[in-house]
Amino acid sequence: MTVTMTAPRTRVDPGVVSSPPDPEVPEKAKRRRFGAEDKLAILGEADRCTEPGQIGALLRRERLSSSSSSLVDWRRQREPGALAALAGTRGPKPADPARVEAERLWREHQRLGGRLAQAERIIQIQGNVSELLGIPLDPASDHEQRAT
Repeated sequence: MTVTMTAPRTRVDPGVVSSPPDPEVPEKAKRRRFGAEDKLAILGEADRCTEPGQIGALLRRERLSSSSSSLVDWRRQREPGALAALAGTRGPKPADPARVEAERLWREHQRLGGRLAQAERIIQIQGNVSELLGIPLDPASDHEQRAT
């Protein structure tokens, strides 16, 4: 058996000049996203389909894939209380506030530990410089000056 594909014949008016087809490549189409209400509406329509071919027509009208895998997935999600699952958002889950606070405190602890080590090195260098210059440092006099 041989199948020959021919282009559909169109009627051409002699007075109309046709424009050439647009050579630009269209942008890549964005995937359609269905909200929870849309999914429930489509599932309701699919459940009301009783005759052969009605579900296929519904899938074509809604521009879903010809297989009913989307319907099967949505039906599984449509258990009681699954409206939230149907509307499930994509992307990372919101962070736990306690964990965020713990991480912030850990970073602050690390930063302050570094500053303390730097201050101790400066004090040590100051002690070495005063020893080289012969200036005695009396730690007790520092405490007395702070108290007054």
